Amino acid sequence: MRIVIYSMLLLLIAIQYPLWLGKGGWLKVYEMEKQVELQQAKNSLLALRNAKLAGDVKDLKDGTRAIEERARAEHGLIKEGEFFVQILPVDKAAASSVDGLKPATTKQ
Repeated sequence: MRIVIYSMLLLLIAIQYPLWLGKGGWLKVYEMEKQVELQQAKNSLLALRNAKLAGDVKDLKDGTRAIEERARAEHGLIKEGEFFVQILPVDKAAASSVDGLKPATTKQ
């Protein structure tokens, strides 16, 4: 009787192995679901980027305003009669050297 019980237990374990650890087992399914979720997140980001690029292409094809804006921003182009003014950030080293040229006041 013990031989029958042990053989049935062994067959039960042998049947369970492919279910848990085999090619289509639960662990592989879990890993694949995680990979699918990551890929779907990447795809949604790429879809947003593609929509933005499609909008840019449409603007460039249909209107001159987008072309003008890009020319101004990327190439610094200006129209006739316009003036280009560039404001540079204050350099701390230059500001301290200017402060050094001020006459020193003496305390009396």
